[in-house]
Amino acid sequence: LGSSAPEILLNVIETYSGDFFAGELGPSTIVGSAAFNLLMISAVSICALPDGEIRRIMYLDVFIVTALFSLFAYVWMVFMLQINTPDLVERWEA
Repeated sequence: LGSSAPEILLNVIETYSGDFFAGELGPSTIVGSAAFNLLMISAVSICALPDGEIRRIMYLDVFIVTALFSLFAYVWMVFMLQINTPDLVERWEA
């Protein structure tokens, strides 16, 4: 939840007040915020390393599981909001 709490709360309020239709802010606000955070954290982490220093992922299995679940969440949201019920969020989808 962390820093995405304002976006999530804003979208929940918008969804409830719009009879469960995706509004102008929509889910793209959350996705855009999460993608920006992910890319900025990666960029800052890479830039913070001293020249010539190399870091490796110690627990690759945890990294892979996290990456796969993140990818699944994005694909699920696109499928639900663009293919299954365009611009409409039903209770079972949430």
